[in-house]
Amino acid sequence: MTIPIIAAFTGALLIILQAILMILVGTHRIRNRIALGTGEDLALERKIRRHGNLAENAALFVVVLTLAEMTVVPNDIVRIIAIVFLVGRILHAIALSTVSGSHGAATGKIFQAFRAIGAFSTFGSFIALGGYLLAGLF
Repeated sequence: MTIPIIAAFTGALLIILQAILMILVGTHRIRNRIALGTGEDLALERKIRRHGNLAENAALFVVVLTLAEMTVVPNDIVRIIAIVFLVGRILHAIALSTVSGSHGAATGKIFQAFRAIGAFSTFGSFIALGGYLLAGLF
């Protein structure tokens, strides 16, 4: 059995990103005295969604990436999928840092593109990882 180094490295980067996003939510709450919910603060709403979206996707991805790396998926494929996922998550987090990226304002189309790339790379990584794993097992 191989040690899942690629998955461990990917998980380390993702948990650091998750911690940064968590700190940004917490400091915004403290600075604006909002204990629960969003207090109708759109900037806080964006920060919460940015943090939550990563949490919704990263854990499952790292678990399945680990299984793929330890079983039948070639390491080069695992590495490529991990890079695509990481880049997508970073672009998505950057996009949700702006009103344009989160609410589609007329300015800042690059942030809307970052959000789309982030979403598609996450989806594509999930499908590719699941597909390679299934194909290798059967």
